[in-house]
Amino acid sequence: MELIPSRFCVLKGFFHTSKHFPTTPHPVFRHPLSPAAGVLEFQEEDIMVAGRNGKKIYDHITVETDLKSIMNLDQDLYFLDDDLERSDGEMVEKDLEAMEKKMRKKKKKKALIELRYRVEDAIAGNYLMGKPDRNVDIKDADKAREELKEITLWGVPLLPSKGHQGTDVLLHKFLKAKHYKVHEAFEMLRKTLKWRREYKADGIVEEKLDGDLQSLVGFLNGRDREGHPLWFHANGVLMDREMWQRTFGTEEKCEELLLRWMVQNMEKGIKQLRFEKGGVDSILQITDLKNASGPATKEFRTLNKRALLLLRDNYPELVYKNIVINAPFWYYARHLVRSKIISHKTKAKLVFANPSKVTKTLLKFIAPEHLPIQYGGLMRDDDDDFSPMDKASQVAIKGNTAVTIEIPAQVGVTMVWDVTVVGWDVVYKEEFVPDDEGSYRIQLENQKKVGESLRNCFYISEPGRIVLTIENPNFKYKKTVYYRSKAKPTVPMYILFSK
Repeated sequence: MELIPSRFCVLKGFFHTSKHFPTTPHPVFRHPLSPAAGVLEFQEEDIMVAGRNGKKIYDHITVETDLKSIMNLDQDLYFLDDDLERSDGEMVEKDLEAMEKKMRKKKKKKALIELRYRVEDAIAGNYLMGKPDRNVDIKDADKAREELKEITLWGVPLLPSKGHQGTDVLLHKFLKAKHYKVHEAFEMLRKTLKWRREYKADGIVEEKLDGDLQSLVGFLNGRDREGHPLWFHANGVLMDREMWQRTFGTEEKCEELLLRWMVQNMEKGIKQLRFEKGGVDSILQITDLKNASGPATKEFRTLNKRALLLLRDNYPELVYKNIVINAPFWYYARHLVRSKIISHKTKAKLVFANPSKVTKTLLKFIAPEHLPIQYGGLMRDDDDDFSPMDKASQVAIKGNTAVTIEIPAQVGVTMVWDVTVVGWDVVYKEEFVPDDEGSYRIQLENQKKVGESLRNCFYISEPGRIVLTIENPNFKYKKTVYYRSKAKPTVPMYILFSK
């Protein structure tokens, strides 16, 4: 019988020759770091459990099938490369792009299979978290190996033979972060696991941090139009020297608070993700740099850079996009200089919005019912009237025109409505119009130019409707209005007082 060589999943030659395949239907893994005679076999009980759960079983058949698939991938890649070399300009551009896309897809699939086996071998060999101690008793080594089989990352088992669909999703993130270089992705995974153990990241969500940092610099609430959790950073408030010293004080406190706060928020967002095929597995960040200037800028930038590096190294591909709003001129200038060395992948994740287009930009990604009112949306803290499930309607107002929105009402209820206008600077009026033509209209809001989200309510004592009139005085630009309404059963105050 011929054994699969140690670290077989990373030896390129292994995938290009058939002599490395086992000659008997019972393959074993061998690793030089193994404390137990150097041979680790698939555990029969693991295979039985996986089979009962309908999971992918890493028995000899699966191993051989996947390894042969890798060889087939290599063969396909060879022919694809050969076709590209022999095309000599004869292929049309569309066919060439399709072939290149197919090649990239096959290379990614091959890299995932290689990393999957490397992780499986590292867990079976008890070296995923580092080289095991050779002086440890065999029973203790076996116990450590069994415990390592249960290791998880963000609630997802890392042992591929468990068959959890989230395992491949996580491994793919590490591969993507390292441009599908298997060895670098594997080392990144190991460093992430070691860091999480030392930083105690698994329990940081329940940790109560000192200070009022949570309410000062950010919040995580709502979702974008595709379901990504939203993480807002309002970092400008920390640029004030007094605020900086009161919140942090010393450099050690900076490390303790801001870094742990960022990790805590990241972990909170990850708990809202679904690591499965077709699931939402990344977060949308919004970085607000309003008032980002002042004497504390240097200290904050240094600490913020450390925080970003920490997130980059330990949370690969978990940020869908980073929308930077209200950025000062110096930030744009620095970004232009750095853009020459930033990768195309990083550039694609950055979206900039100047102060005049903040709401318009954010609404491209976030529905108004999920966007906080300070950014032009309809979401309010501790809202008793509406929830994100109450969808908003939309209407456009052309330049130098007006629109009328009618909200039907029932007698004996209180009507509540929300209105926001992208760009605002409009003339706004609210009225209650009774159905009785002889009745007077009741003006609820005088005509005025407004520039913020509005909410109002009115008790309906007779049949009629709420009428909102919005005029756009601008000739060049059209405005977009978002609104929603709800009827709330209410007992009038005069009835309560009469009792």
